[in-house]
Amino acid sequence: MTAGTECIGADETVLTAARKMTELGVGALPICGTDNKLKGMLTDRDIVVKVLGAGKDPAKTNAGELAQGEAVTIGADDDAGEILRTMTSHKVRRLPVIDGHDLVGIVAQADVARALPDPQVGDLLEALSTD
Repeated sequence: MTAGTECIGADETVLTAARKMTELGVGALPICGTDNKLKGMLTDRDIVVKVLGAGKDPAKTNAGELAQGEAVTIGADDDAGEILRTMTSHKVRRLPVIDGHDLVGIVAQADVARALPDPQVGDLLEALSTD
């Protein structure tokens, strides 16, 4: 898990999010509302496909507009097996880690791959790479 994860505010622009991703060297940011609760995840792919590719202006599009439904999360106590099952069933590569209602970090596909035996790593990659 990567601790100390920074959010992008739901009311902040996608351009601000892209700049923050660049500064932090990350490909995704959690979207947090004014209530400081997780609203979703914003990825670099979301920016390209849903904003730039759709002809929207990233300086006028808020990050919150790209949050889709309830974010898929895991608990701070969850083990690698539970993380694997959650990633596989929801086909997500990054999972926000929640302790109660507080965002405490993010687990990425690479984090799980380092923690699992080789056959399970292959299963994870296969599950996330197929439609």
